[in-house]
Amino acid sequence: MKKEKKMKISLPEQELMNSGHMACQGCGATLAMRYALKALGPKTALCIPACCWSVIDGPFPHTSLEVPIFHCAFETAASSAAGLKAGLEMVGDTETTVVAWAGDGGTFDIGIQALSGTAERNDDILYICYDNEAYMNTGIQRSSATPYGAWTTTTPVKHFKDRPKKDMVAIMAAHHIPYVATASIGYPEDLVKKVKKAKEIRGTKFLHIYAPCPTGWKCRPEDTIKLSRMVVQNAVFPLYEIEDSDKYTLNIKPSVKKPIDEYLQIQGRFRHLTDEEVNFMQEEVDRKWEKLLSRINGGQTKPSSLISKT
Repeated sequence: MKKEKKMKISLPEQELMNSGHMACQGCGATLAMRYALKALGPKTALCIPACCWSVIDGPFPHTSLEVPIFHCAFETAASSAAGLKAGLEMVGDTETTVVAWAGDGGTFDIGIQALSGTAERNDDILYICYDNEAYMNTGIQRSSATPYGAWTTTTPVKHFKDRPKKDMVAIMAAHHIPYVATASIGYPEDLVKKVKKAKEIRGTKFLHIYAPCPTGWKCRPEDTIKLSRMVVQNAVFPLYEIEDSDKYTLNIKPSVKKPIDEYLQIQGRFRHLTDEEVNFMQEEVDRKWEKLLSRINGGQTKPSSLISKT
């Protein structure tokens, strides 16, 4: 009898997120949590403010996660996590990783004051923002993470978002914290690797995860992973790390950078855009991509042979 070949697993097999959660079909935020917990392990405590995940987790007293959760006010994810970490250390627990887990509204907007203060103090927490580019939990309202051109309920088609997405990664790097990185659920190995790396670093760490929302983006649930890979391949959301505020590393470099047209077309929130507006968006993506490459090619990164390609 032939022995069956064992499938090679590239991610940790341990699951700390169970079925029975309250997420919508195709929810990118749910996959982000699942992958992050695989990297973090059971000695983890989460501080979750008002956001999609405060609902996804499940109705009290039930939970879909197997780690402790502290539900906090919308604006206090970072400060709550810093306080929890300080309390654990006072009772002799130096092993538990404390994670502030928030959406883009609670990070880019409502929670930025607490996050900035935590980063300025360099408190020993990991802050993870799962970015679905609007206030999805309360009805798809515009946030400062909403990209140019997007429809939301507060930026309707005739008055779509005409301001660029806030560069939260640059803001956090400007705080001179030890580690800032981007990740996408379309590249889980890269995501897990970065969470593991951040876990071992002392001080404030910031991870920005791209997490599509089919409901708010008017796309098919089955396109969640497709979008999460396309956004890296067309450089709308590059995957890179910033260490000690100025050492840039590009983690995944597209072999051929693709145009943004198809990425926009499969999302209903962009279907109203004219060719001129799409061309403007492409020019902005190209400009920011070249700016990122100039930082990386300025001798502040690892050799190109260590960069993964798609």
